[in-house]
Amino acid sequence: MTVKITFISADGDSEHIVEAEEGANLLDVAQAVGQPLEGTCEGQMACSTCHLIIDKDWFDKIPRASEDEEDMLDLASGARRTSRLACQITLTRALDGMTVHIPAESRNMQGV
Repeated sequence: MTVKITFISADGDSEHIVEAEEGANLLDVAQAVGQPLEGTCEGQMACSTCHLIIDKDWFDKIPRASEDEEDMLDLASGARRTSRLACQITLTRALDGMTVHIPAESRNMQGV
């Protein structure tokens, strides 16, 4: 099954709707479609460069963040109550249609 995800740009002016396979990692999906998420630690949860803001309507549908993820989010620039690390989100049917926002403070050093 495929899962639809909508990425909203940092300025809020554009959205990018993608389809990904159930079971895919949200960071991998975002990077594959050119979203500005660096993921420096390659999903090892040793940085916060894949920080996303989950739309409030979807936040409670995602499994709760671990204590380690919460610690990394404390380091994320512009973190909010609905912030998560994309590397820690596995796409499931329950997330079909989810909207995520790229934080205004995001920087992608890979694109430099």
